[in-house]
Order: sequence, then C-alpha cells, then structure tokens
Amino acid sequence: MKPIDKTLRPYTGAAGGWDALAATGRIVRDQGAPATSTHALLKANQPDGFDCPGCAWPDPRHTSSFEFCENGAKAVAWETTSRTVEADFFARYSVTELLTQTDHWLESQGRLSCPLRYDAITDHYSPIDWQSAFDIVGSHLRALPGPDHAAFYTSGRTSNEAAFLYQLFAREYGTNNLPDCSNLCHEATSVGLPRCIGVGKGTVQLADFAIAELILSFGHNPGTNHPRMLTTLREAAKRGVPIVVFNPLRERGLERFRSPQHAIEMLSGGSTELATHYLQPRIGSDSYVLQGLMKCVLEIGSIDREFIAAHTDGFDALVAQLDAVDWNTILTKSGLTRADYDTVAQLYSRSNATIVAYGMGITQHLHGTQNVQQIANLLLLKGNMGKPGAGICPIRGHSNVQGDRTMGISERPTAALLDRIQQVFGFAPPREHGCSVVECIDLMRRGKIRVLISMGGNIAVAAPDPQQTHEAMSKLVLNVGVHTKLNRSHLLHRGDALILPALARSDLDVQASGIQSVSVEDSMSMVHASSGFKPPPSELVKSEPAIVAGIAAATLPESRIPWLELAGDYGKIRDLVAQVIPGFDGFNERLRTPGGFYLGNAAAARQWLTPTKRAQFQLVSLQPVATPADFPLMLTTVRSHDQYNTTIYGMSDRYRGVHGRRDVVFMNPQDMQERGLETGDAIRVLGMYRSLHDFVAVSYAVALGSCAAYYPEANGLIALESFDPQSFTPAYKSVPVQIEAATTR
Repeated sequence: MKPIDKTLRPYTGAAGGWDALAATGRIVRDQGAPATSTHALLKANQPDGFDCPGCAWPDPRHTSSFEFCENGAKAVAWETTSRTVEADFFARYSVTELLTQTDHWLESQGRLSCPLRYDAITDHYSPIDWQSAFDIVGSHLRALPGPDHAAFYTSGRTSNEAAFLYQLFAREYGTNNLPDCSNLCHEATSVGLPRCIGVGKGTVQLADFAIAELILSFGHNPGTNHPRMLTTLREAAKRGVPIVVFNPLRERGLERFRSPQHAIEMLSGGSTELATHYLQPRIGSDSYVLQGLMKCVLEIGSIDREFIAAHTDGFDALVAQLDAVDWNTILTKSGLTRADYDTVAQLYSRSNATIVAYGMGITQHLHGTQNVQQIANLLLLKGNMGKPGAGICPIRGHSNVQGDRTMGISERPTAALLDRIQQVFGFAPPREHGCSVVECIDLMRRGKIRVLISMGGNIAVAAPDPQQTHEAMSKLVLNVGVHTKLNRSHLLHRGDALILPALARSDLDVQASGIQSVSVEDSMSMVHASSGFKPPPSELVKSEPAIVAGIAAATLPESRIPWLELAGDYGKIRDLVAQVIPGFDGFNERLRTPGGFYLGNAAAARQWLTPTKRAQFQLVSLQPVATPADFPLMLTTVRSHDQYNTTIYGMSDRYRGVHGRRDVVFMNPQDMQERGLETGDAIRVLGMYRSLHDFVAVSYAVALGSCAAYYPEANGLIALESFDPQSFTPAYKSVPVQIEAATTR
C-alpha cells in the first residue's frame, strides 16, 4: 500500500470562515509587525485609508469598517512587514548566489530600503545616491541609437498619478514602448470589447449585482483571486438569483462561502451555497460553449429584436455562422451535454437582467479576444447592455491595472490621446505603435531593446517561456527595477542595473507640498483616493511619481514639463490629467468625495463609440485548435490560495487540498486511470515546446481531457510565440500536453 502523503489532504469546508481568519492571523504574525499590519487592515479600502494592493474588486460605498479579505490581508501584511533588506544583505549575497534562491525566498527578505547599483566586477549590488542613479538612467537613455531601443514596463500596482507621469515621460522621450501587465491578462478585453461596444472596460457597477436576475460566471476563481467578490455573490444567492458557473475545475470559492463578516453564519458553522449550476467545460472550449448557448437562445426565440434593430449591426451574419456550427461539434469539443445548454439558455431567456463575469480563463488563450467578443454577442442578443442589473464584467487583477490603461499606459495609444498630449504639452508624441510584453521580450532577445525600466511587477517570472525571457533580459545594457521588494527580474542582467526602492500603498507619502494621496481606479470605473499612513522602511525610499520625475528630469534636461515640481504636489499632476484624460474634469475636487467618483461608460448608456455608432456582433474567425494526437490533454495554469500574481505568500493551497508544495498537476481521475497513475505518483509533463519533470499527479474534479498546474512553475511549457494574434496575450490557459509516469522520483 502506498504511504499516505500528508501534503495532499482534501478540503471539505466552505470558502472563508474560521480557516480564513486563522490564515490572516498567521500571515500578520509571520511578517513580524502585527500591530502595524492590524492597523493597516483596518485602514484598507476606507475613505481616509489606502487602497488594498490586491485585487481590483470595488468597495461597497467605501465605508465598511471591515473591508478586506484573506488574500488582501496577505498582501497588506506582505508590504507592511517589519523586515527590511539593507545594504549589508547585498554585501553578503552575490547576484549569482541570489539566483539560486526561490522567488518566495527573495520576496520574503523584506522591503527594499536604499537605491542600489550592480557592480559586474564583484557581482554584488551596492548602495548609490538617488541623483547618481537618475543620472545613470538618463545617460543610458540618451546614448541609445533611438528611443524605440528602450521599453517602459508597468505593473497594475502603480497609481494613476505615477502612471500618467510615466507614459508622459516615455512619449516625450519618443516611444510608445509601454508594455504592461495588462498584456499578460486582460488585453483581450481591451482589444476585443471596443470592436463590439466601443469601450474596453466592463459596463456594470457594483450596484447592478444587487438587482441582477441572473449571473453567469466564466473562467475565474473568486475564492482565491478576488475574494471580496464572494460577499457580492453571497448577497445575490440570498436573493435567490441563479448563479451559473462555467469553469473546468471545481473551485470551493464558487461553490459555498462562510462569511467572516456574519457572526451567525460563523458561529453556526453554516455557509451559503453560491453556484446553482456548475458546468465544467473542457479547457479551451469557451468559444464553442458560447456558440452553443447562443444557438439555444436563438432556437428558443427569446431575443430582444427591438434592441438588436435599434442598436446593433451584424446580427444576420452571426445567425448564419451559428447555423453552420453543428451540435455534435459543440458537444464533443466542450464536453457538456445538450441538456446543459438547454438549461442555461432557459435561465437566460427568462432573465430580464443578466450579468456575465469573466476572468483570465477566458482571455489567456490563443483565441482570447474572440472569447470576449462572443460573451458580448450573448449579452447583446437580449439587450443586456446599458440597462440596470445587466452587462459585461471583466474581473481585473491588480487594483489599478485598469487605471493605468485609462492614464495612457498603452503600447497602442489612440490618436485622440496623442492629440491631447500634443495640445497640452507642446511636443509631438510618437504615433507608431510600441511593443507588448511578448513583443518586448522578443525585441530584447534580438538586441533591439537595450534598456528596460520596470515600474513594479516581476516580468522575468510573469512572462511565458522563462528560458527565452531570461536570455533576453541578460542582453540588456541597463535594467532598472522600481520596486518595493527584491525579485528575480533584478538578477538576470549582464550589463548595468539599478534597483530603486518605492513607497508602498500603505506608506506615508510626504513631498514638498506636504502629505500626498494618490488615486486608483477599480474594475468598475470608480476612481478613489488612497492615502498611506505608516512610516516608510527608510528615509531613502521614494514615491513612484518622484522616481519617474527624477528620471525624466535627468533624461530630458530641455523638457518644458516641470517634472520635479509635479512630483512635489500630486494635485498638479491631477490638474494635468484633467486636461488630457476624458472624464477627469475637476479631478482634485471630485477625489475628495468619500468613495470617489464614477468615470462613466458610454456603452452602459447605450452610446456606442464604434465607427458606425452601433454595437457590433463579432464573428468567430479562429476556432480553437484541436489537441494533437501526441498531446491529448489541455493544461491550464492556475494560482494557488497562497499567491497573488507572481508573489508567493506560502507553499499551500488550502481549498485544493495541497500543503507545503507547488510541484503538482491536477488531473481528472479517468485521465489518471488511463495512464496508470494515482495521486502522489511522479510524472513528466511533455509539452509541444518544452517539458516539466519532478512533478506529481493529484486527482481532482477537473473536466475530462483537462489538467492544471501552478503559475509560474508551468510557464516553461508556454512558448513565447504562443499567444492570441489579436491581443498578444500569452496562452497560459490552453497548453497541449501529454502526461506520463516518471520512472524515478
């Protein structure tokens, strides 16, 4: 008999509950500053507090006394830690030695406390003063053959004020090379939705969930990735709203939830059932699923013909395409039954207000853009755009990833944005498109991009194909990281490198004009203030706006933009934002409103900003690729419950029953049986480009023919060239593989 593996223990409880509170307490204690972290949690997402550095789920009225979740608490404790990385740390460890450490270990060392420069002779980082650091960046940028030999990466953690300055600097410098983390997650939304409804954002507000009659959930896991959404889903479930989930894996955070904010539920041991219907399509079949739903809706005849006639184009072409897709193909590809489709179509037909929420399980595919567009098609068929309780809801990741894009962080800027920049600032910004993340890595690999500045994030770990990504970064002549913590992106260079420590959201930000606040935008277009409160880890740590301004002033000595003056008073930055970015009139005054202000959404008002001024049904141009015979399983990458994006808080995944490890592949029991595998068996994962070794199989409730492994450990299976051709989003969620038993462990 095989010995019991205590690292693999099925979880039988609900999401949330006492386990969530216990985990919150552990992370606060482990980070060594319980008093500070606890104070921070009480100020997170409050009108006079700071915005949680975790997910972008909106705050209800921004006035709750307890408005954080387990993973938000982990994020807050992670940045309010008492641990600091001082100069002696880098004297003790060479870069070569640091490269042997895990990503978890690197970030666990604590907050960066002083600016650092890499010394290639000693292979160590050593302290440098700020002005010298700025001058080094400026001299490298000015020495390049042209501005397109530099790239300016952005993470969603960046505030609106920092993002606005950052894109302004890059464009005055002369490039649109502004790759950002959106390229890796929801770029399919930003590219796909404007062609359908004229805007690249979701159309719903939080209040719409309170009156929705049906919620359809595609490809996201709120229990881990945006737990505050569980409260919203709980309220809908209590009202009797059907919640239909389409997800290849069974996820506890979509099944049932015990709310820590409700004493009776906690004390009674009860929980709220969330999903009324839980369907598990095969990974990569979303386009077929959506076509099947639309075919059913058309057969029932429950469409809003008046809305379609008044507001849309392309309906007849869509009907013709759906007629041409046979049911046998849909059922075979998706793994669902005709009864499944009929049931959901009946629910949809009876609902007068439907919200479709989706995550990266929709976008991170070779056909992610058209997945998004098919969701829009489904909603348009019944006029579920621009009316209360209805609309499309992309679930964003980082708390200001949407705000960064609003502020102009885009490698493909609109002509209108560039025109306004020219009118306000008097220089001609470049008009040629810049590079996305995968394009940036390819250009670095070919020696075309020589300088990379990263405003947050961990591009070396977040990007696909680590082998090519790391090789590409080693060719940079300058690698600059503006971060709060050490990560692998600081260690892969062979040329000059700087680490510039930045303030975190919870840090008190004092500039020349006094204490500053920044602003962020959530995933439902609400903009609100964020004000830090705790002393920074060192007097040598600067804010992101101050760092951008310092680099800009050193790089562009003839610039007419008063960079350092703007860094001294963020209100002046916001005055400029109001002149350039639509919807920000009176920015400073409106930001004082508790809870912030709504930017508005043209599509939510049935104003279609498309060339024809009508919403556009979009046809499927690329059917999902069939898995090759040699690679019959489709693998998706997933995040663990002890993780946020690339940050690993711990090595366990409570809801999936994995403890103290990340070397697992979740498999359907039948797929395991066909390969002679049992839970805990050593396996090899063979990909079309590369393979993974030293993993173990874990039996899990996942769709037949589908499997899952952790991101970023499985990123090596994804070639740099494997991306959605419309949005350049890497195909993290649909990787053809074969799995076989390893001969030894």
